[in-house]
Amino acid sequence: MNDLPLVSGLSLAVAVVAMVVTAVVARRERRVSVVDVTWGLALTATAVVCAPLGEGWVPWLLAGLTAVWGCRLSWHIYRRSRGHGEDPRYTELLGGLTADDGSAWFAAAVRKVFVIQGAAVFFVAWPLISAAVGSDPVVGLVVAGAVVWLVGFVFEAVGDAQLAAYKRDPDRGPVLDSGLWSWTRHPNYFGDACIWWGIWLAGAAAYGWLPALVTLPAPLAMTYFLAYATGAKPLERTMMQRPGYPEYAARTSMLVPLPPRRRRGGSHVGG
Repeated sequence: MNDLPLVSGLSLAVAVVAMVVTAVVARRERRVSVVDVTWGLALTATAVVCAPLGEGWVPWLLAGLTAVWGCRLSWHIYRRSRGHGEDPRYTELLGGLTADDGSAWFAAAVRKVFVIQGAAVFFVAWPLISAAVGSDPVVGLVVAGAVVWLVGFVFEAVGDAQLAAYKRDPDRGPVLDSGLWSWTRHPNYFGDACIWWGIWLAGAAAYGWLPALVTLPAPLAMTYFLAYATGAKPLERTMMQRPGYPEYAARTSMLVPLPPRRRRGGSHVGG
């Protein structure tokens, strides 16, 4: 078994460096939302740092899975946000402060975004750290984790692709309610949650009940943030103002994919 303080310290260092660099870029770009690009890259860097410190093939598998997820997500967010202004969610989080408010805006961004995001990177990476210090994993649980990861990756990647195609369509309706989006209002967030539950299964549960229990808060917190704190719920407050979205929300599950709800007699709820 490897030295837990060493692996944890290096993982924490990756998170700190990633957020310091991101804070510098955010100040130059005058928008905090650049941190969304850093998220996947920081976790990828953590997995790559952990892999050579671990025993066997599982840490390398997790590094590969994390890199595929993180690089795809960061590139997708970068392309989507390039040339755009601040994400309204961050403006709301900072109490309405913008880059025009100078040092007050930057201080609030450091305190409310970069410190929290850095801590979250380290926290979510616990299963990766667990695999780097563990030995003799249960192969069946590693395989199960990889399958859950794959389900999540498909939901996230396909959901993002369907949303991009919808935005390019000049004849699109007011709301995307086809494909995966007819079963969940946020297939990308659901996929992201599955990815980290899969990594928890392969990187922590596969190494025994104690690593599983100690690291369980990581995927739980990730799911909470995706659903309520920084993901679906804040976005929904804006989306509910769009024509047709309340009706879409009434018939479609927010996160977990479910068949569209129907009224008695078989008709869809909403338009």
